[in-house]
Amino acid sequence: MESIKVFICEDESIVREGLRDMIPWEKYGCEFVGDAPDGEMALPMIRELKPDVLITDITMPFMDGLSLSKIVTSEQPDIKVIIISGYSDFEYARQAIELGVEQYLLKPVTKADMIKALEGIRQKIIEENEQKNYLSKYEQEFKKFERFSHRAFFERLVEGSLSVQEIYEQANNLHLNLSANGYNMVIFTIRDVQQSGYADDAANVTESLLNHFMQYPDFIIFRCNLLSYAVLVKGDQDRLAQLSDRCVKMIQQHCEEASSALDWYVAVGVPTNRLSGLSGCYADANRAFAYRYMFPDRHVFTSEMLKSEQYAPTAVNTNAMDAGKLDPMIIRNFVRTGTLAETDAFTDEYITSLDGVENAMLFRYYLLVSIRVNAELELRDEGVALPEIAVSLPAVDVNIGADNVRGYLKEILGNAIKLRDVEAQKRSSDIIDSALKYIDRNYTDENISLDSVAVASNISANYLSALFSQKVGLSFVEYITKKRMARARQLLRNTSKRSGEIAVDIGYKDPRYFSFVFKKKHGCTPSQYRNGESDEE
Repeated sequence: MESIKVFICEDESIVREGLRDMIPWEKYGCEFVGDAPDGEMALPMIRELKPDVLITDITMPFMDGLSLSKIVTSEQPDIKVIIISGYSDFEYARQAIELGVEQYLLKPVTKADMIKALEGIRQKIIEENEQKNYLSKYEQEFKKFERFSHRAFFERLVEGSLSVQEIYEQANNLHLNLSANGYNMVIFTIRDVQQSGYADDAANVTESLLNHFMQYPDFIIFRCNLLSYAVLVKGDQDRLAQLSDRCVKMIQQHCEEASSALDWYVAVGVPTNRLSGLSGCYADANRAFAYRYMFPDRHVFTSEMLKSEQYAPTAVNTNAMDAGKLDPMIIRNFVRTGTLAETDAFTDEYITSLDGVENAMLFRYYLLVSIRVNAELELRDEGVALPEIAVSLPAVDVNIGADNVRGYLKEILGNAIKLRDVEAQKRSSDIIDSALKYIDRNYTDENISLDSVAVASNISANYLSALFSQKVGLSFVEYITKKRMARARQLLRNTSKRSGEIAVDIGYKDPRYFSFVFKKKHGCTPSQYRNGESDEE
C-alpha cells in the first residue's frame, strides 16, 4: 500500500522537532506531512492534508489534544490518533480511550516506542483497507447482476398484488428505500439492430446503464422481462418531471454514444404520489411502450405525447386505403418481441390508430388475414412447428363482425406469443441445462465468469444473466458462491486442508477474500466452522 501520512501536533518545539527528525519515516512506510504547535493551528492543516495518523500532545494552549482529537475523529472517522503526554493521570487515559485513540504514550517518548506504535497502526490500516476493498468487491459482485428476490418483489409491485404495508415490509427486508413524495415509472429496452435478442454492443450499453443508475438513489432499476428494464423514479413531486427527463436522457445518451446502431425505446408513465399507484403508473408506461411497434423510428414515448395530433387516431378512408400500406412488420415485430402483458394495450392502440377499419367489411377481413399470416410467418421463424401453429391460431371468419375485431386480434396475438414462449422455454431450458453443466465442471476455476459461461453456451452474457435468474432463482454470482461455499464446508469438516488451500481449491485467488465471503455467508470464519461453531452443513 501507499505510505501512511503522519501529522504531529505538539506545543514544545524540541519534542515536536525531535519526533519529526528522529523517525526514518519512509523506512517504516510512513510519510511526514506536517506539524503544528497547537490544536487551533493544526485543525485547518489536518482538514486540508487529511493525514492517516495524528500524533498529538494532550496539554497545549488554545486547543488541547483531546479537543482536537474529538473534532478530527468526528470529521475523519478513519484517522488514527496517538496521544503523547507527560501526565500519567488515569482521567486523561480514560478520556483518550473514550475517543478511540490507538495509542497513549507517556513522555519522554523513545524512538523505539514511537516506531512500534506506528508499525502497529500501519498494519491495522492495511487490514482495515483490505476489509474495505473486500466489502467493495463483494458488493460489486452481487450488485452487478440482479438479485432474483428484487425482481420478484418488483414484479408483484407493478402488477398491484401487494398492499402498501406489504410493499414497505418487503422493501425493508430487501434494504430498498422507497420513501418519497412522488413516483414515476420508465420502461426501456435496448437491442442490436440486426438481432431480436441482446448482442454484445447492446449488452455492453445495458450493463453500463445498470452501473450508472446504481449511483443515484432517486432511481431503482429492475428487469421487467428478458429484454426490458424498468426504472422506478422517486423524489419530491416538484422534481419528478425533471428526474424522469434525466432518466430518459441518461438512456438516450448511452445508446447514442454506442459504437454501433441500436434499437432502443423508452416509455414514461404518469406520475403518482402513492406507492399504491405504482401499478397504474407502470400500466401507463406499458401502454405508451406498445407504440414502439407502430412508430419504430421514434425512441421516446410518453402518455402526454400520445395525446398529440401526430399520434391521435384519425378516421380511415376505407375507399382510398390500400391494405398493403399497413406495414406487416408491426405485427411481426410484436409477435417476436412483445409480451403477453402488452397484448391488450398493443391491440387497443393498434386498432384505435386505424379507427374506422372495423366498419369496412372487405378491408377488415383483408386486415385480419394479413395479421394471421404474419403471425404465422413470425412463429415459423421462431422455430414453432406448423401443426402447433395451425391448431393454436384461429382461422379468420369471412363474416367476422366489426365488434369482434379487437377480440380476434387479442386472441391471435395472445396465442402466438404463448406458442413463441413455449418454444423459447424449450430453448432456454436447454441453454440453462448446458450452462449449469458447464458451471458444475468449472466452478472451482478462478477465472470462471458470466462471460465465459455465456461463450460456452453461445449466447450473450446479458441474456444469460436474465435467463439464469429466471430459471434458477439465483443470480449467476449467487449460484457460483453457493456452490463454492458448499464445497468449502465439506473440505473444512472432512479434510485437514488449511483455509488457504481450500480457497485455492474452490476458485478463490485470495485466501483472505475467501475467508471474508465465508464469514459473510455463514457468520463465522472457516476456522470457527471447522471447530464446530456453526451447525450449518
